[in-house]
Amino acid sequence: MAESEKSIGGKIWGFFVKEASEQPVATPPPSPVAAPAPATVRDTAGTRDIDRKFVDHFVELLAKANLPGPDYFEFKQALQSMQGLGLSEEKQFQAAWASFKAMGGLTDLAVLTTTAGQYLTVLDKDRAAFLKDVERALAERVGSLNDELKKLQQDNKAFAEQITALQAKINANNERIGQISGEVEAQSARIHENRDGYELAHQSFVQQIHSDNDKIKKYLN
Repeated sequence: MAESEKSIGGKIWGFFVKEASEQPVATPPPSPVAAPAPATVRDTAGTRDIDRKFVDHFVELLAKANLPGPDYFEFKQALQSMQGLGLSEEKQFQAAWASFKAMGGLTDLAVLTTTAGQYLTVLDKDRAAFLKDVERALAERVGSLNDELKKLQQDNKAFAEQITALQAKINANNERIGQISGEVEAQSARIHENRDGYELAHQSFVQQIHSDNDKIKKYLN
């Protein structure tokens, strides 16, 4: 092709995305900062928003893969020029084919289907490579995160089991504390009762001896 990759890329861009309709607007005041490009663009059917970075990628990919001589892309350009003429889709394709034949001197439809197939192959190979990159990224980034996630879940399970075991020990200790508290009260009561009995008996013996001793001194002197 005599055209540069840049000009080819511009045409390819127009084949697959819908340009915003141009409307006359008042000239805005000059701005020191250019407005950022939108993150998405509309497909030619006007039904889906496509990520601009992938559109740019495929445009560059197809521009580099553009085959020499008239092919599918030149036909696509001719077909695009038929828009807005009020023709049916069938008539647009027929008129574009006639224009393409006149431009390139080709009459075999196979040149369109073959080159279109070659561009599809380029896209399919790129997709396969991209999906491999996705799988590798998942393995490297998400895989390590999943490993960490599993370890944390296992740690939490072990901690939960430890907490359950500790809670069982706490419950057993609390039960024993209740038992001991009852035993302490019972034992204390018995000991105090025994002490009181001892003191009473001791007091009785002491008083008896003191009484006898006093009487000995009184009556036997």
